[in-house]
Amino acid sequence: MRKPILAIVGRPNVGKSTLFNRIVGGRAAVVEAQPGVTRDRIHREAEWAGVPFTVVDTGGIATVGDDMAARVTAQARRAIEEADVILFLLDGGSGLLPEDHEVAEILRRAAKPVIVAVNKVDRFDQPLPTAEFYELGFGEPIPLSAREGLNVGDLLDEAVALLPRDEAWTGDAAEEPTSVAIIGRPNVGKSSLLNALLGEERVIVSDAAGTTRDAVDTFLARGERRYVFIDTAGIRRKSRISEPIERYSVQRAQKAISRADVALLVLDAVDGVTAQDQRIAGWAEEAGRAIVLVVNKWDLVEKSSDTMDRYREAIRRELGFVGYAPVVFLSARTGQRVSSVFPAIDRARDEFARRVPTAELNRLLQDAFLATPPPSDRGRRLKLLYATQAAVRPPTFVLFVNDPELATNAYRRYLENQLRRAWGFVGTPVRIILRRREAR
Repeated sequence: MRKPILAIVGRPNVGKSTLFNRIVGGRAAVVEAQPGVTRDRIHREAEWAGVPFTVVDTGGIATVGDDMAARVTAQARRAIEEADVILFLLDGGSGLLPEDHEVAEILRRAAKPVIVAVNKVDRFDQPLPTAEFYELGFGEPIPLSAREGLNVGDLLDEAVALLPRDEAWTGDAAEEPTSVAIIGRPNVGKSSLLNALLGEERVIVSDAAGTTRDAVDTFLARGERRYVFIDTAGIRRKSRISEPIERYSVQRAQKAISRADVALLVLDAVDGVTAQDQRIAGWAEEAGRAIVLVVNKWDLVEKSSDTMDRYREAIRRELGFVGYAPVVFLSARTGQRVSSVFPAIDRARDEFARRVPTAELNRLLQDAFLATPPPSDRGRRLKLLYATQAAVRPPTFVLFVNDPELATNAYRRYLENQLRRAWGFVGTPVRIILRRREAR
């Protein structure tokens, strides 16, 4: 069951993203003192008065403007269609404008419950600037300050009272969705891939690099599996990052990696693996996320019988430090092989959470030490006393040994390979921690 949806809509620069961040309890959307920063619709989970729901931030609705403005408005209209309750945000400082009337007309045609909220009201000890907003015909306007958090609680009280309740929804009992961050350089096709996976245009796609600014969360149910896809801004080299908005977008992309289960690193089949691809893969590996390598634009490559094998070998050479990651070849533009991403995600997520029985782990490692003993260092040799799996996501193993300093990097890799040979761990990093313990 999906949670009820509360969508925040309005014309540009009335404070929608600021209110969105206030409701979800963090800086989930980029906020700048200029209109048009939010472009895609952004979903986040929230809860108020014990009621769980999904809140959606949208770009400003503009009935006139360029092609980008039209596509942003189309995204906002889709948010209105999927919403159970609409929060119509207005600016108390500028008053009621013709653009507000145009948004109101769109909401009337939607025939959904609408709450009118007047933002940027910082003084409640003076006459409130809400009288003129009654003429919109949506009932009593609620004054608030999203920036200061004033009266937001009263707004949420009214919102959750209008949200539909479904006794079948049990947030704790439902399996947690798999969180998937789509990462990569600008213009490699991240947003196109997300739209292809979803089967609709949920995020704006443009030939211009840098169209995506936020890390956009999108929910999808497929069979018995549930996913949260996070479409991130393209990560440029530091020397090429100029605007403050873009700099913050890159920081958000890095944070998206850290909160994901699986990172889909999108590569350009025409460009091959670049130094920036290596850097981004390193961030995902360092964060301990499961990784799937997606080679996009495969339709643009001239092929022979061994083209895919040669590409795979080249990727392994350039990205050997994530050699455990499966490689998927596809074209987001044509839809070719896009469905093969889901099995790769599912397996990587399952391996990411794999737990090994302690007895089997110790048996395998003892056999590994016997089959290939560690190298000797001035007559001393690494000895394994006991092993246990300390964590999952990623799988983390603690080996109690006589002296951790005796373990070489090569021997650590040997032990990791033995673990992978026995249990797979496809798509996930494996962490091995050595701790000193004296033999009894």
